[in-house]
Amino acid sequence: MAEIGTDLLKAKQLLSEGKLVAIPTETVYGLAGNAFNPDAVASIFSVKNRPSFDPLIVHVASYGQALSLTKEVPEEAEDLAAKFWPGPLTLLLQRKPIIPDLVTSGLETVGIRLPNQSLTRKLISSLDFPLVAPSANPFGYISPTSPQHVNDQLGDKIDYILDGGECHVGIESTIVGFENGKVSVHRLGGISVEEIEKVAGNVTIELNSSSNPKAPGMLANHYSPATPIIIGNIEQLLEANTGKVAGILSYSKEYSRDYAKTLAPDGEVKTAAKNLFAYLRWLDSQPLDIIITELAPDEGLGMAINDRLKRAAAKKN
Repeated sequence: MAEIGTDLLKAKQLLSEGKLVAIPTETVYGLAGNAFNPDAVASIFSVKNRPSFDPLIVHVASYGQALSLTKEVPEEAEDLAAKFWPGPLTLLLQRKPIIPDLVTSGLETVGIRLPNQSLTRKLISSLDFPLVAPSANPFGYISPTSPQHVNDQLGDKIDYILDGGECHVGIESTIVGFENGKVSVHRLGGISVEEIEKVAGNVTIELNSSSNPKAPGMLANHYSPATPIIIGNIEQLLEANTGKVAGILSYSKEYSRDYAKTLAPDGEVKTAAKNLFAYLRWLDSQPLDIIITELAPDEGLGMAINDRLKRAAAKKN
């Protein structure tokens, strides 16, 4: 298994040698490699078994570093960065040629993020290159929110996990793009659409679930446990599946059963977002036939939670 620790010099050395290191962010743990090194980027796709047509997000240590990687930054993007960076926001911007095609899957835009995690920002600041860092899990599976989650899934394939504790947001970044004067949300995430609109004005929501996504993490079947998930009215679904061993992932109501988790006992959507992946992972480790769940209130961060649940429940090809 991989070593877990807080040794920034060791992480720096491994990354400088083209190797991979799992890093903490406020959203989820990322599988990081040198964004300028195509071999390191290719290793990420290989370790995750991730399709090469699914682009990666570049993580930077400062706004200035983001500018060095992009051709232009629209005014709305500047305003959003000023408000939400560091934080769970990814901006799709026109890339400079220094970013390899493999990072962007050949697209002329690159997703850039300044994470709100001091240990990781110190690491990136010490490097001569930014980091690409998709979630540190096998492709399509539940994203990791703790070092142990990473070790459980990828510990035999990487050398080091930088320990930043548990992720306090627990759901991926919101991805925002800018095209023809229009601001679009391409992935729902840790910053709500309402918060984006307060800064950038009206936005369109263009979620992509095709086999050639414009933004990372947008394939139809994603964030999925091995156990089938059914979404709907929990009581009705329990009655309809009496012959099966069912786990329950409820929003705020608590169930007195062996295999039940409540995302937000306090009714707060931020609590639900933080718990989502960890609870899905726990349920998937139990001897279950199915996982029964329900949607969150479909507003604010609840929209992002519902997006992840629907993708997790999508039938695999």
